[in-house]
Amino acid sequence: MCLILVAWQAHPDYPLVVAANRDEFFARRTAGAGFWGDAPNILAGRDLEAGGTWLGISRDGRFAALTNYRDPSRHRENAPSRGRLVADFLAGAMGIDAYLDGLDPVACNGFNLLLGDGRRLVAYSNVARERHELAPGIYGLSNALLDTPWPKVGAGKSALAAALAALPDETALFRLLRDDQPHPDETLPVTGVSLEWERLLSAAFIRSPDYGTRCSTVLKLGAGGTVSFDEQTWLPGGAAGERRRFSFALERT
Repeated sequence: MCLILVAWQAHPDYPLVVAANRDEFFARRTAGAGFWGDAPNILAGRDLEAGGTWLGISRDGRFAALTNYRDPSRHRENAPSRGRLVADFLAGAMGIDAYLDGLDPVACNGFNLLLGDGRRLVAYSNVARERHELAPGIYGLSNALLDTPWPKVGAGKSALAAALAALPDETALFRLLRDDQPHPDETLPVTGVSLEWERLLSAAFIRSPDYGTRCSTVLKLGAGGTVSFDEQTWLPGGAAGERRRFSFALERT
């Protein structure tokens, strides 16, 4: 994912609301959201090249999502896929702290990881090597540390706060994820890519022939334990692809 907006315990009926865009090269083979045949507890899309995922939830209420940390100078071509971090947490039974304690912070390229179990939501970065227990509120994560004030993060958090009032209607959530306006040059971060790329990547929704927003996902966890997972896929240039919707009740143990 390249933009994850989260409302954690900020709505009386929906303790977790997630609105997220995954940005990736269109040539990378991907499966749309669904329950995995080899891990039927997991609902997520899937990276068919490395086997992991970027965002998902399990039938027992484990949630995980990931963004890459943008810093070309740190990138290693032979590093293992970061998507396995999400998949392994969702498939397992280990607690959040124990799972994070077992990670090798230097094995993968830079990442940010959100992990939840229905009671807690924790953010971890292997770049800062810090974890944060999130208090109730609204958070934004792109390709820097949590709540780094990139323009699309700030705009997205404000839009998410406003969209909560319309729930369960998701129209406003998908509208904010579809915002394709780049931000002014003077507001852009300097992350080691060209100014042309900084401009392209500054929008919440990225359009280009080869790289862009591949899917938008809205996930809602209801106070009664019902999960709603809605994914809209996108084609090169921003044309709409397939829409996938799932709803199920958590299996509490």
